[in-house]
Amino acid sequence: MPDGPATYRENPKPSYPVLARRRGYQGVVLARVAVDVLGQPVRVEIRQGSGHEILDRAALETLQRWRFHPARRQGQPVASVLEIPLHFKLNDTEN
Repeated sequence: MPDGPATYRENPKPSYPVLARRRGYQGVVLARVAVDVLGQPVRVEIRQGSGHEILDRAALETLQRWRFHPARRQGQPVASVLEIPLHFKLNDTEN
């Protein structure tokens, strides 16, 4: 059991796909991310999709570029798994 979980670094929000915005697609993508001892994502998979493949794909592409502070066990970095929700909302001005 890790002393502490992996944590986010400063990572960009996913870009809202233009076609998805035009069509009014919104949703939440819940992804599972396996993080190695260096804080790199080694496996990213969708646990629950948004209902729109274009949003799910944008979430996967974004999470593959994210970096993390690895989990630690007895002060040493260890691999771990996180579940991360990414929200796509049309009224979110930051996307």
